[in-house]
Amino acid sequence: MRIAKVFLLASDLAALSDFYSTALGLPVQEATDGTLALEVGRSQLVFEAGAAQWSGFYHFAFDIPENQFREAKIWMSRRMSLISDAGGEDEFDFVAWNAHAMYFYDPAGNIVELIARHDLANGSDRPFGGHSLLGISEIGLTTDDVAATVSLLGSWLGVYRGSQDEAFTALGDDHGLLIVVKQGRAWFPDTGKEAGLYPVTVLASTDNGETYCISGPPYRITGQSVP
Repeated sequence: MRIAKVFLLASDLAALSDFYSTALGLPVQEATDGTLALEVGRSQLVFEAGAAQWSGFYHFAFDIPENQFREAKIWMSRRMSLISDAGGEDEFDFVAWNAHAMYFYDPAGNIVELIARHDLANGSDRPFGGHSLLGISEIGLTTDDVAATVSLLGSWLGVYRGSQDEAFTALGDDHGLLIVVKQGRAWFPDTGKEAGLYPVTVLASTDNGETYCISGPPYRITGQSVP
């Protein structure tokens, strides 16, 4: 699965624009009072203005070149503090996924991940920079019933590398994942921030070229493109 667009809510679009464009070097494709659209490699990340005092947050991940995790960590650490777990670790080796990841908060409190998936042939010899954020790799979908949501989405996406239980299931493949989590589960790594039922829309495509729109919660799938 390849994630083309993700639509999220946010309360301070100006702060997000400054962070993502200035600190991370992502191109701004649209910036209005109600919308901020950012180019993230092959994907587009769109923040839309939430209601007054809206305070939700999300988890999403960006792919980085599989051979540049160390360089990426140095680059990111100069811009933001990384999130550590209870043991003080701020980098994570996902052996079953053959990947390394790091996490940070953006100005909206979103839990953002940079992940190097070593089974992808996306290595680079360019100095690491904003251009090295290759696309949206994951988006979290919070639900009251993980099994029911997985059953719905599993009609076109399989469980990723056995990552399935009653509180967490990853759907998709190395190119893109939907991270389905139970409402109230604390987001990794030891953030203490509980997953909430916040609106999200995802435009994604499969290897055969079919395009799907996933929106919710409660989640539904359509074959219609998102404007």
